[in-house]
Amino acid sequence: MPTIGFLLHPQFSPMGLAMAAAFDMANQQAASRIYDLVMLSDAGGLVRGSMGIAVQTEALSDRYLDVVVVGGGVEAATPATIAFLRNAVGRVSRIAATCTAAFVLAEAGLLDGRRATTHWARARELQLRYPLARIEEDRIFVEDGPIWTSAGMTAGLDLALAFIERDLGIEAARSVSRALVMYHRRSGGQSQFSILLELEPKSDRIQKVLTYARRHLANRLDVEELAGVAGLGTRQFNRVFLRETGQSPAKAIEHLRLEAARSLMEDTDQTIDAVAQQTGFADRNRMRRAFLRAFGQPPQTIRRATHATHPEGQDRQGTSSPRPTTVTAAG
Repeated sequence: MPTIGFLLHPQFSPMGLAMAAAFDMANQQAASRIYDLVMLSDAGGLVRGSMGIAVQTEALSDRYLDVVVVGGGVEAATPATIAFLRNAVGRVSRIAATCTAAFVLAEAGLLDGRRATTHWARARELQLRYPLARIEEDRIFVEDGPIWTSAGMTAGLDLALAFIERDLGIEAARSVSRALVMYHRRSGGQSQFSILLELEPKSDRIQKVLTYARRHLANRLDVEELAGVAGLGTRQFNRVFLRETGQSPAKAIEHLRLEAARSLMEDTDQTIDAVAQQTGFADRNRMRRAFLRAFGQPPQTIRRATHATHPEGQDRQGTSSPRPTTVTAAG
């Protein structure tokens, strides 16, 4: 029976316990206790969350654990937590962090030389603060050896399903995902949520431009075309767009193209040339340079990494897999 310890902190978010709910569902599906779930904190006792909910916890100790999970919503850890995590390396099979708890793993040195992710809004900060880590800001979750990290607190459910599949097999994971009414594996990365959320235009006319651009990525989408959609002159459009989004039109369009191209590289078997044409990069070399600037990796590397993570090749028949429209990876 794998024992999973969930490390809680004062004012923890109840969403940080989403992973625990998935393992509990696995127990219910099997009608037996497959996973033993233990709530932990520095000193033990009742730990009160941000909504006033209190959870009984055990104090950190040398007790046997198979997995340690640091819940999201925490960025700074006590010396006791840092020491506990460092001592856990080599003693447990997996150490996981959801959302901004990746900062805690990084502070403990557990992300040095490893790939990891966190909530898209904090990914660049995590990379700047901990340059020895390799932060992949577009991933729903990342596994690098025994260290697992997820994009947001709801993405902890994706992480839990991956654990269940590894432990119990794909059918068990699918059964739990059906019971939770969620995708067994969400396709694409955080960019499907983060790009337009990050731009967040203040007016309907700029939102209309971004919606148009996303639907017509194969077009040139030069300033004249976009200004026409907005009903503005080119100079006025440039000023308004920059003021409302914080980015130039050219940079925003490149981000939208990167979002679409990466999704196609991960979710379909379309050739690189076809993806470049479809997303408006025109040729593979231009797309490759954009990928290197944004992700530090060429398109081929991202495709190989995705296939290695999902060897079954879920729904890769040359068209994008269906996407959830209401479930997000945000914490």
